[in-house]
Amino acid sequence: MPVLSIVAIYLLFWVLSAFLVMPFGVKTHDELGIEKVPGQAESAPGNFRARAILMRATLLSAVLCSLYIANLYQGWITAADLDISPLIGLKN
Repeated sequence: MPVLSIVAIYLLFWVLSAFLVMPFGVKTHDELGIEKVPGQAESAPGNFRARAILMRATLLSAVLCSLYIANLYQGWITAADLDISPLIGLKN
C-alpha cells in the first residue's frame, strides 16, 4: 500500500476520532459555576481543552488506523463477512 494512501486513511480516522472524543470531559459554565457572557448558549463548553482533544484523537486514530491496515494485510474481516443478504432472506 502506498504511503500516501496510509496517510489519507490516517487523516480520515483522525477526523472521525476528533469528533468522537470531543464531548468527553467537557462541562458547561453552569456545571463549573462560571459566569456566562450575555447571549452565550447554555450548552457552550466552559473548559474546552484543545490540546487534550488533539492528543486523544491522535492516539485513537493511530490505534484504529493500525487495526485497519493490519486487517487489510491479514484478512481478518473481508467483504464476504460483511454480506448480510443471507441473513435477511435475499438470494445471491
